[in-house]
Amino acid sequence: MLFTILLIVTSVLNIWTIMNSLFLIPLSSPKFLSKQPKVSLLVPLRNEEDNVEGLIQSLRKLTYPSLEILLLDDHSTDDTYSLLLHEVKGDARFTIHQGKELPDGWNGKVHACHQLSQWATGTYFLFLDADARVAPTVIEQTLATMEQHKANMLSGFPHYPNNHFLSHMLVPLQHMVIQLHLPLAIANFTNRPLFTAACGIFIMIDRKTYETVGGHASVKGSLVEDVHLAREVKKKGYKMVLANITPAVLSYMYSTASETWEGFNKNIYTGLGRSIPMVIALSLFYSIVFLLPLGYLFAGLIQGSWIYILPYLLTVAFKMYVDARTGHPLWLSFFVPISIVLLIAIMFSSMFIHLKGHTYTWKGRSYE
Repeated sequence: MLFTILLIVTSVLNIWTIMNSLFLIPLSSPKFLSKQPKVSLLVPLRNEEDNVEGLIQSLRKLTYPSLEILLLDDHSTDDTYSLLLHEVKGDARFTIHQGKELPDGWNGKVHACHQLSQWATGTYFLFLDADARVAPTVIEQTLATMEQHKANMLSGFPHYPNNHFLSHMLVPLQHMVIQLHLPLAIANFTNRPLFTAACGIFIMIDRKTYETVGGHASVKGSLVEDVHLAREVKKKGYKMVLANITPAVLSYMYSTASETWEGFNKNIYTGLGRSIPMVIALSLFYSIVFLLPLGYLFAGLIQGSWIYILPYLLTVAFKMYVDARTGHPLWLSFFVPISIVLLIAIMFSSMFIHLKGHTYTWKGRSYE
């Protein structure tokens, strides 16, 4: 009986994901863009010396004509600022600023984005992380998509070319979680704030909307400011859409295993609303759907009953579909049980940090 239920659940998992993914909006062709408003591309940087060269080389190739690029060095303790000065020489589109001291109650990145918005003169703001690399026509594609869907804000999760085991296991799960848990038809075609996702690596928003909702100042203390900003946009009646930006944007999100763990620790419990019941419920759900099939796999191999392998193969097929759509290696799908164990572990780790009254750390700063 349990096996039959599991077989049904894993089958439904695949059907739902395929149907749900159809509502993840693709980026439009640049040829559909009817006008060229000025865009301010805004990049906060803190201790990003390893990303400066790749970032600037990527941004130099942008083809959008009405563009200014503002870079903010947020009190880096490495060579970020000097490298920026060297790399942007000869390109008048670039302006470099040095950030002000972080006020009480502000998240560091949020304050950096807020400062950048104060200097920006564009009709649209594109917030981009320093670890991102973009296609030359990404601005035209994004504006065309927003125009086509009459959207005031667009975000998406990039392709992640991971370079170590822990990031391979955890980072691409962001795509899986979105396509599994978020009803994309509701998220993209209604203004219900509850059904919202966004990724701070890549956010395009029109200036009027940004200023009306209060900009980053409205989410100044948030550790998941991207989602909270998107919710503020929807609360005010504006349209926010989630797009599949993986063909045009990639992100070298975490360079080491420790950075991966620290980054997920900082964000995941807050992203779940700091809800203990949510952590427990998701852990139980993931254990049943993704870990129980592994038990049946071993039983099937031992007993020679191949039907017991089917639930595991269905979970692999689910993950493989998501990875294929987002440009990640298909071999990752066979390790989905390991990814889920790590995900559950980091949910509890992040939760216990908060419950014990400890602080989250990121790039030399501490956050409650």
